[in-house]
Amino acid sequence: MLNITSIKTARAVLVMLTALFCINIPPLSAEEQSSLKRTILLEKKVALPSKNINAKTIRVTFPPAFKTPEHTHAGPGPRYVVKGKLKVIEGNRTNTYAAGEVFWESGHLMSVENVGEGAAELIIFELAPEH
Repeated sequence: MLNITSIKTARAVLVMLTALFCINIPPLSAEEQSSLKRTILLEKKVALPSKNINAKTIRVTFPPAFKTPEHTHAGPGPRYVVKGKLKVIEGNRTNTYAAGEVFWESGHLMSVENVGEGAAELIIFELAPEH
């Protein structure tokens, strides 16, 4: 058997739910509904060296003050600095990139030096011909 308190509580809940459904809430636009933010960090047209490409994603951690010898990679691609500050010498160009920046590496002879405080981290997206 229901007691008076249960009936009053049920009635109060019913009144609140009815009020919530009757409130006129305008529909949200697609922009307002989504908290997704899309930003192009780098865009480059690329002529692929072959029909079949071996795409790699590589994470590299540079200890403080570490400098690579001159080297090349199997293929070009975008590079994303996750953490720290890196000085990149590629050919006759020298640039410094910090966390959150993206740059294009051509695949030519280069060196990279950690010029920031602490360790630096780089994500390499490499587009190399399939062997």
